[in-house]
Amino acid sequence: MIRGLYTAAAGMLTQESRHDTAVQNLANINTPGYKQVNSVARSFPEMLLTMLGGTSDVPVPTIGKLNTGVFAEEALSIYQQGVIRESGKTTDFALVSDMELKDPATGENIRFDGSGKYVNADGEVFYKPEAFFTVQDPNGDIRYTKDGSFKVALDGRLLTSTGYQVLDSNNRPIVLTGPADRFKVDEQGYVLNPATGARGARLGVSVVGQPFQMVREGDGVFRIDDPQGAGVRPVGGTDRVEVRQNYIESSNVDASEAMVDMNTALRAYEANQKVIQFYDKSLDKAVNEVGRV
Repeated sequence: MIRGLYTAAAGMLTQESRHDTAVQNLANINTPGYKQVNSVARSFPEMLLTMLGGTSDVPVPTIGKLNTGVFAEEALSIYQQGVIRESGKTTDFALVSDMELKDPATGENIRFDGSGKYVNADGEVFYKPEAFFTVQDPNGDIRYTKDGSFKVALDGRLLTSTGYQVLDSNNRPIVLTGPADRFKVDEQGYVLNPATGARGARLGVSVVGQPFQMVREGDGVFRIDDPQGAGVRPVGGTDRVEVRQNYIESSNVDASEAMVDMNTALRAYEANQKVIQFYDKSLDKAVNEVGRV
């Protein structure tokens, strides 16, 4: 009976985590560049129950398997591109990327699923490469973001909406010398001279080959603990990545899906709560009524 309490309690904690994830997605539905998070649950290892006793002549009978509960294992970000909408601001940028990857077994272009994942016939797992703006946090560490709603500081530095420094292709801060309303960037990310049209610094755009190794830090940025293992590299000339000025990438949150997840988690939480209440009443009777007999 006590084991059942633990199992139901684990279910409540898991559904609470799932509910919080859905609420987080809904709260950021209008956040530029926000990537939807999906909560992943996994059951604890099953136990094989057998009866006590038995001898060498009479084997111990097997009762069956017992599930020991569930837990929220992790939260996975979905990097599918959000809607690109026009904002009209010269300091707004969106990355339009549709990079291809070939299956080494067949030599054909991979068709990724909605989460950006593909498993071939040999069991090899591939992830769709994604492009991110390269920024620097206040501590000087490299971070990555899809939020291109930039702003210009008084000293000309190009910053993210949360104050992170926007870097160029050489990981150096971008500093504008002219007025922000004359700030022009071409489709490859080069800053253009407003008078001559000559190319200057290039917006730092990084391609991440293993985006599921990215760690969400808040403020719309991600960190990568092992850049080499995650396949981080500067965007190349053959990559299908385009920088669009005066545009912004919207959140990729599916509002309908988030609402369904939130309500489903709430109903499952209530069901586990009822189970705990049942066990509580059973224990109450066992202690206060059966004990009197």
